[in-house]
Amino acid sequence: MKYEKRLIWLLGITFGILFFDRNAANFLMPFIAADLHFTNQQIGLTASALSFTWALGGLLGGAFSDRTGKRKPILIVSVVAFCLCSFLSGLATSFAALFLSRLLMGLSEGPFLPVCHSLLAMESHDSERGNNMGIMQNFGSNILGSFAAPLVLVALATAFSWRSAFFIAGLPGLVMAFLIARYVHEPKPSTTNTTAADRLGFFAILGYRNMLVCVVMAIFMVSWMVLGWAFMPIFYMKVRGYSSGEMSVLMSILGLSAAFFSFVVPRLSDRIGRRPVMVGFNLVGVLVPIVVCYFTGPVWLLGVLVFLGWSASGTFPIFMATIPSETLPARYIATAAGMVIGVGEVLGGVSGPAVAGWAADHFGLYAPMYMEGACALIGTVLALFLVETSPGRRSTATA
Repeated sequence: MKYEKRLIWLLGITFGILFFDRNAANFLMPFIAADLHFTNQQIGLTASALSFTWALGGLLGGAFSDRTGKRKPILIVSVVAFCLCSFLSGLATSFAALFLSRLLMGLSEGPFLPVCHSLLAMESHDSERGNNMGIMQNFGSNILGSFAAPLVLVALATAFSWRSAFFIAGLPGLVMAFLIARYVHEPKPSTTNTTAADRLGFFAILGYRNMLVCVVMAIFMVSWMVLGWAFMPIFYMKVRGYSSGEMSVLMSILGLSAAFFSFVVPRLSDRIGRRPVMVGFNLVGVLVPIVVCYFTGPVWLLGVLVFLGWSASGTFPIFMATIPSETLPARYIATAAGMVIGVGEVLGGVSGPAVAGWAADHFGLYAPMYMEGACALIGTVLALFLVETSPGRRSTATA
């Protein structure tokens, strides 16, 4: 139990630092776009670049980890390479250079999350699996990557430059790589003999109903989240007329919300089931674009409403890792998580911002917000088709 808790917090804080670096371009984009003269479409493509290669890295890295049984070395390499890519982002002098650095950053980080989830699935008690995976994926990433990042990065960019912000953001991850090397144990290899005929390929894995639903849901819910990250800062400043300081505070609320609900939503799914929690909280996600576009009350109340709406982010570890880990045999956990994350990132995280950027250039900045709301509605409908997997309320997921 002691090692289980240490693993949760060590991996969770590391993922938070990586998320701090990942989100840096979004929060610094008003400064970058002004300096390098980006169009709205280039803003969307910059967000898409990292999502695309993160997807590939997660898909291939998860499968490689399951096939070789190696977890710890992949985590260390992923963290170090990712930090170096943050330094490269700070050196960019054009759209092409920043685009390339984000491609490399996504490829570096991609394997980290599915491998983390495979470790937690092996080390967690059945009754705590959803809670442990939720805290690891959402708490550190949102306290550091969504709450602290806009406050710290915007302040650094204002006081110094956006380039300095990228350089500073890359340093803490190197410390976490050392701690992983020191304190994370390589899990014991499975004693189950698996022949080539027994191995499940990608299409066989998608034959499981829950896997197919989770993969399709990831497309829309990842798009919901990335559209918020990529276009809410610009929308707040250009459409709503908020200052950069007000924007940074409003964006930091996303981190507070996701961190708080990283405890509430997965633990609730351990108690009452995965399916009802997925349906309810995905639906709440529709609230975010509605209030961002049309709420005209005080800024503090807007922040409260966004805090509640962003609770939908608490479902991400459930459909990305918990449900897949309870649907497939343990030896496929990293592969399954990598598939859900990978497809979601490519078709949601990549295509969503790219299409939204084009739409914003042609129809205005309201278009990405409308797209965000539609994604949450579709995610809600898809959740209705899940087969319950919570150990306390399980009805066996069938192929």
